[in-house]
Amino acid sequence: MQAYWRVQRATLGLLALFFVAMPARAQLDFQFQYGSLTNPFSGEQRATRILTFQHAGGWLLGDSFFFIDFIDDDKVDGFNDKEFYGEWYPTLSLSKLFGTDLKAGAIRDFSLISGLNFDGDADVLKYLPGLRLSWQVPGFIFLNTDFTAVLDMSNGLAKGGAPTTGDGFMFDVSWLLPFTLGSQSFAFMGHAEYISAVENELAQTVEAWILAQPQLTWDLGKAFGSPNWLHMGVEFQIWRNKLGVEGEGDFVPQFLAIWRL
Repeated sequence: MQAYWRVQRATLGLLALFFVAMPARAQLDFQFQYGSLTNPFSGEQRATRILTFQHAGGWLLGDSFFFIDFIDDDKVDGFNDKEFYGEWYPTLSLSKLFGTDLKAGAIRDFSLISGLNFDGDADVLKYLPGLRLSWQVPGFIFLNTDFTAVLDMSNGLAKGGAPTTGDGFMFDVSWLLPFTLGSQSFAFMGHAEYISAVENELAQTVEAWILAQPQLTWDLGKAFGSPNWLHMGVEFQIWRNKLGVEGEGDFVPQFLAIWRL
């Protein structure tokens, strides 16, 4: 197991080096969301504001997706109080790495993925090594399925953070589907994930959860003659067993505005 961890950490380091060193294409977004979200530890719903910085791009041998959320709600209770949370998923395309086409039916590529999830207030750091399948589906800009381990690298209660957990796994689907109605442009995009149940350092069960965050957006900029810089719409937050708390969750729409650089 120690050798496995060393190999996976080395893989992440190489991906980080490639991402920094190689020329990239990139899309930068600033997103603002507003809606009523649940504190799973108290069961209360609170008006919540989320400002997101998001980077999606490519490098010579793969892709990279990064975001960081800055979150604040309308009650000081130790949850979502000027909080930040982020994720980074660099990938290494096996087709590009080996210089050959690895298509298999509807699968257009296989990639190694090496994710990081981090939370400021809870002092959580998780590493997600795994495999991505990229699918060729008419109309979609991309449709990906990710299969990863979820390895907890946090410091835990001893350092004032959330309890550490055992290792689990994740299955995630992400997509982008643009479409038009008349002269107007829209997009349906987002992701849905399943995180397996694990046990924490207090011998408590952290329940498996399902989180889906589909977005429906309208290219407002195009409607006024300057496309693809300002988008508005709605994001649905659908979360069962939120953060592993059994029976708690969200099923709510959030106002969404996107400023794209």
